[in-house]
Amino acid sequence: MPQYTPPVRDTRFVLEHVVGLAGHANVPGFAAATPDTVDAVLEEGGRFVAEVLFPINQSGDQEGCTRHADGSVTTPTGFKEAYRQFVEAGWGTLAAPEQWGGQGMPHVVSTAFQEYMISANMAFAMYPGLAHGAIAALIAKGSPEQQAMYLPKMVSGEWGGTMNLTEPQCGTDLGLIRTRAEPQGDGSYKITGTKIFISAGEHDLTDNIIHLVLAKTPGAPESSKGISLFVVPKVLVNEDGSLGARNAVTCGSIEHKMGIHGNATCVLNYDGATGWLVGEEMKGLAAMFIMMNAARLGVGLQGLGVAETAYQNAVQYADDRRQGRALTGAAEPNEKADTLFVHPDVRRMLMNAKAWTEGLRALCLWGALQVDLEHSAPDEAARQEAADLIGLLTPVIKGVGTDKGYQIATDAQQVYGGHGYIQEWGMEQYVRDARIAMIYEGTNGVQAMDLVGRKLAMGGGRAIQLFFKVVAEECAAAKGGAAADFATRLEKALGDLQAATMWFMGNLSNPNNVGAGAVPYMHLLGVVAVGLMWLRMAVAAAALKDAGEGDAAFLDAKLVTARFFAERVLPEAGSYRRQIEGGADAVMALPVAMFRAA
Repeated sequence: MPQYTPPVRDTRFVLEHVVGLAGHANVPGFAAATPDTVDAVLEEGGRFVAEVLFPINQSGDQEGCTRHADGSVTTPTGFKEAYRQFVEAGWGTLAAPEQWGGQGMPHVVSTAFQEYMISANMAFAMYPGLAHGAIAALIAKGSPEQQAMYLPKMVSGEWGGTMNLTEPQCGTDLGLIRTRAEPQGDGSYKITGTKIFISAGEHDLTDNIIHLVLAKTPGAPESSKGISLFVVPKVLVNEDGSLGARNAVTCGSIEHKMGIHGNATCVLNYDGATGWLVGEEMKGLAAMFIMMNAARLGVGLQGLGVAETAYQNAVQYADDRRQGRALTGAAEPNEKADTLFVHPDVRRMLMNAKAWTEGLRALCLWGALQVDLEHSAPDEAARQEAADLIGLLTPVIKGVGTDKGYQIATDAQQVYGGHGYIQEWGMEQYVRDARIAMIYEGTNGVQAMDLVGRKLAMGGGRAIQLFFKVVAEECAAAKGGAAADFATRLEKALGDLQAATMWFMGNLSNPNNVGAGAVPYMHLLGVVAVGLMWLRMAVAAAALKDAGEGDAAFLDAKLVTARFFAERVLPEAGSYRRQIEGGADAVMALPVAMFRAA
C-alpha cells in the first residue's frame, strides 16, 4: 500500500530561506502570516490531508465517479464526507479575500497547503481548485451584483465552480467555439452549446456549481476576438440568495480517461441555459486568462505534488526491497541480498527525483510569492518586477513542472520493477494521474510557444533581462562562499540561456526556428530557474551549518543534493542550447507522406 508524509520541514526551509516570508511583513496579508500561524497551517493542513484525503485516494481511483440516468453524478465513497470536513475546517478559504469570507492569508502559504492536498489526493484537490480559479475571475471581472451573489458561498466552499472552454471541435484554438449566447432583453442570455473535458463539471459535493462559460454573441467575429464570458449557475439563485430552479445545463456523460478517476470530467450540455455576461462583451478571453493563469500555476503544482508522493514511496520500496549485491562488494554480508539503494542506477533515479522535487517546490513557492507581490507590494516598481517574473515563469512552472512530475512518477515506478506495474502497489496510479497535467490548461508545447512567442518579447524583453540580472547577481554574490562551485556552474548555464535567447533574436526570419526550439528553451530556462532555487538553498544550508543551527543531517542532505543538481542537471543547459541552435530545418524537412508506413 502506498504512503504519504507531508514534507513540512522542507516547506519551512523554503519559506524561510528562499521565499523570505518574514521579510515581507509590510505587504498586506503577510502580517498575519506569523511563524506560529504558518507552522499551524503546515502541521494541521498536513495532518488533515494525510488522515482524511490520502486514505481515499487509491479507492477513489478504483471506484471512480458515477453518472446516473438523470444526469447527476456521485463522487467516490468518502469524497463527500471528506469535502464536508474540508469546508468546515476552512481549508479552502486560506488565501481568499476577507471581504468575501476568506482568511486573507498570502497566496504563498495557501500554495504550500495545496501541494500537500495534491500529493494526498490529486483528483479530490481539483474540486476546490477549479472553484478558486472561478473565484479569481469573478473578483477581477464580475459586477458588484455578481460578486455579492456568488462569491461568499464559493469562497466558503458551499458552492463549487468550473471553467468551460473546450468543445469537441476546438481546444487551444478557442476562436472555433460554437457555443452561442442569445440576449434576452432583461440582461440575461440563453447559452446553447456543448463543452467537453470539464473537470468537476457535475458532482454531489456542493449544492450549486457556478460555471464560467465562453460563448459568442450574435454577430461576433468568428475568431478569438468574438468570445465573451458568462456566469451560468447549475441552479439559479434567487435575489435573496436562496436556490431556485435547476438551470438548463446537464452532464451528458463522464469522460472515460487514463487517470484522475476520482474527479468528474464531464461533457456539459447547455440547452438554453440562463447566464449573465461577465465583464465586457467580446472581452471574454482576457477574463478567462485570469482563470487560466491561476490554473497553470496550479497544474505545475500538480506535477510537484504527484512527484513528491511517488518519490516518497520509491524511497521506501528501495529501502525495503533486497535484490542483488553492491558493485563494490556485499554491503550487508549477513543478508542474502542488499537493498536497492546500493545500485547506482536506482540512486540516480532517486537523486534526480529528490533534486527536481525539492527544487520545484522552491520555484512554485517563490512563484506564489511573486503573485502576492504583483497584487500587494507597497510600491509600483516592486509590483511590476513581480508581474514580470511570474509572467515569464508561469509557462515554465507549468511545462517543466509537469514534464518532470511525470518523469519522476515513471522513474519511481521503475524503481519498483514489476511491482510498479501492479495496481495494488499504487505507483501506476501516480503515473496515470501525472500524465494529464502535461496536457490540460494548454499542452506543454503550447506553454513553450507562449514563453518564446510572447513572454520573451514582453515589455521589450524586460522580464527576461530582469531574470538574467537576478541570477547573475546571486551567482556573483555566492562565489566567495561555500556555494562558489555551484555558482560558477549556474553562471555557465545562465550563459547558455543568454546565448540561446540571442540566437532566437537573430533567427526570427524563419518562424519555425522559434517553434522548433520552444520546448528545449522552456527546459533550459527551467534548469536555470530551478538552479537559482538550489543556489539559494545551498547558500542557506551552508550558513546554517557553519553557525551550528538547524538539523545537521537535513542540511548535509541539502548540500549533497545541490551538488548533484550542479554536476548532473546544470550541464543539460548546454545540450538544450545546442538543440535550439540546430534550428528547424531537420524538424520540418521530411515530407508528410514519409511519416506514413509503407
